[in-house]
Amino acid sequence: MSAAKPAPTAGAAPALGEELLRRFDTPGPRYTSYPTADRFVEAFGADDAVRALQQRATGPGIVAALPLSLYLHIPFCESVCYYCACNKIITRHHERAAPYLDALEAEIGLVVQHLGRGQPVSQLHFGGGSPTFLSDDEIARVMAALHAAFAVGSGVEASIEVDPRTVTPERLEFLRRAGFNRISFGVQDFDPQVQQAVHRVQPFDSVRDLMHAARRLGFQSINADLIYGLPRQTPESFARTVQQIGELRPDRIALYAYAHLPQRFKPQRRIHAADLPAAGQRVTMLGGAIAGFLARGYTYIGMDHFALPDDPLAAAKRQGRLHRNFQGYSTHPDCDLVGLGVSAIGRVGPTYYQNAKTLPEYYDALRQGGLPVQRGIALNRDDLLRRAVIMALMCQGRLEFESIELAHLIRMDEYFAAELQQLRPMAEAGLLELEPRAIQVSPTGWYVVRAIAMVFDRHLHSDRQRERFSRII
Repeated sequence: MSAAKPAPTAGAAPALGEELLRRFDTPGPRYTSYPTADRFVEAFGADDAVRALQQRATGPGIVAALPLSLYLHIPFCESVCYYCACNKIITRHHERAAPYLDALEAEIGLVVQHLGRGQPVSQLHFGGGSPTFLSDDEIARVMAALHAAFAVGSGVEASIEVDPRTVTPERLEFLRRAGFNRISFGVQDFDPQVQQAVHRVQPFDSVRDLMHAARRLGFQSINADLIYGLPRQTPESFARTVQQIGELRPDRIALYAYAHLPQRFKPQRRIHAADLPAAGQRVTMLGGAIAGFLARGYTYIGMDHFALPDDPLAAAKRQGRLHRNFQGYSTHPDCDLVGLGVSAIGRVGPTYYQNAKTLPEYYDALRQGGLPVQRGIALNRDDLLRRAVIMALMCQGRLEFESIELAHLIRMDEYFAAELQQLRPMAEAGLLELEPRAIQVSPTGWYVVRAIAMVFDRHLHSDRQRERFSRII
C-alpha cells in the first residue's frame, strides 16, 4: 500500500489561480458528518435514538467497551458576534443557566438509563455559545454530573471553548482544576477595525496574557480559532493577525472561512456585503495564512487545521489515524459521540441524531420524560460506504481502493464509475492524481478538498439548494 503524499509542508503555499477558483469555489458541506446534518429527518426521533443507545449497551462486548466522546452545548452568550452561525442565546441574565443545567442533568440521566452507567469516556468537549458564560460553581456542577454518570478517567481529553473577553487567568486556573486539559480561544482577528465590524473587540495583549497563563497552568493543548473573509479584512491586515498568532505559538490553529448567509443567520444582517473582501482577496488570505503557518513550523493537518509537529493531531495525521467529527479534525478513532444540550448532535452506531434547536422545545421534551431528540438519520449500506470514502479524502487526502473494497465488498471502478469519471477534470487541473488503485489529493487540491469529496456525495447530487452551504474558499 502506497504512503499518502503529505499536504503542504514547505514555507510557500501552493497557488490557486483565478480560473481554478471560478471552477471549484462553490458552496458545499464541511463534512463533519456524512450524510450531512441537513439530511437529518424528523421521521427519526427520540425512540430511534433510544434504540441506538440500547443496541450499543447490549451489543458485542467489544462495542460496549469502546470509549465514548461527549459533547455538551452551552448556548448562552453575553453579546452577539455578527459573523456567528452557531446555535446561541444572547442574554446578560446569568440566572437563565440554572434551569438549563437542570435540563442537562435530566438528559444525562435519560442517556444513562438507556446506555448504562459508567460508560468509559475518552473525549469531552464543552462548546457553544460561550461555555464560560457559566459560573465556576455551575461548571463544577456539570462536571460532577458527568463524572457520576460516566467513567471520565484521568486520561480523558477534556476541552472547552473560551471567549477571551469573559475569562481571567484566575478563571483559567479554575478550569484546569476542574479537569480541563485543552482549551480553545476564539480569536478570529486582531485587527481593531475588523473587530469593530463584527462586534467582538478583544485586544491582542489580553489574548496574549491568557495564552501565557494557560501555558503556565499546564494545559496540554492550546487552540486558536481564526476566520478569514470577515468585513474590512484585507490580505495585509490578516497577514498581521497570522504573524501575531504565530508569535503566540498555540499548539493548534483552526482557520475557518467566513460564510455570509444572512438569510439564514440574523446577526449576519448587520454585516454590509460591500465590506466583505472579494473572492481573490480571500484566496490570498488563505494562501498567505497557510504559508505563514508552515514557515513557522506548523503541520498542515488539512482544510482548516494546523498543529505543531509534536501535537497529537499532527501525529495522528502522520500515522493515518486522523478522524473528523462535529468539532472538526480529531485524534480519536471513529467512536460514538453522545451530544448533550439544545441542538447538540450525536452519533451512535450507524445513526446520527440532533436535539431540539430551541430551549422551549428542548425543555418540553425533557418534561415529558423523553430524550429531546428532534431529528436524525439511520445510515444505509451506501451511506456507510460513501462516508468511508469521503472521510478518507478529508482526513488523509488519499483513498486506497483496496481498503474500501475489502471493508464494503464492492469494486471501486464499478460502484463509483461515474464519480471517477467526474474526477478527471480535477485531475487535469492538478487538484488530485488518479492512480490505478488510489486517489491522491495534491497540495493545491487541499484548498478545495471539499469539492473533491462532494463528487461522492449522493445526497448532494440531487440537491438544487446548495446556497445554504458556505463557499469552499
